[in-house]
Amino acid sequence: MNTRSALGAACAAFAFTISMPATAHGTGETVTPDFEHAIPNIPGKSLTTVVVDYAPGGASPSHEHAKSAFIYAYVVSGAIESQVNDGPKRTYHAGESFFEEPGSVHRVSRNASKTRPAKLLAVFVVDSNDMPLTTPVK
Repeated sequence: MNTRSALGAACAAFAFTISMPATAHGTGETVTPDFEHAIPNIPGKSLTTVVVDYAPGGASPSHEHAKSAFIYAYVVSGAIESQVNDGPKRTYHAGESFFEEPGSVHRVSRNASKTRPAKLLAVFVVDSNDMPLTTPVK
């Protein structure tokens, strides 16, 4: 499967959402599981998506993801300030995206606006049995 097909499959997966309970991890953010499915041509791997809604000024605590997780993050609306590992802090606007390598620490993840909400779609490619997906860093 080429990159365009993989992205199309991820977008199609997002279109067929699954209703699951949302959880709050930080201050002013809600994480809603969206989709989970084993990747049939990559044994032991799954594609999982979550939607992160940030209230104005909302933020997630510093965290790391499952050790096997490769993450593609797409800003659906608003602007998200992000810092992965010791890289620079950067603000991503609606329509922009970034990624996290397996084993990365997401040091900063917050709404860049104090007055408008923001939304992020996170797409995980992860070992099917590697849980939890997100763990706070102390």
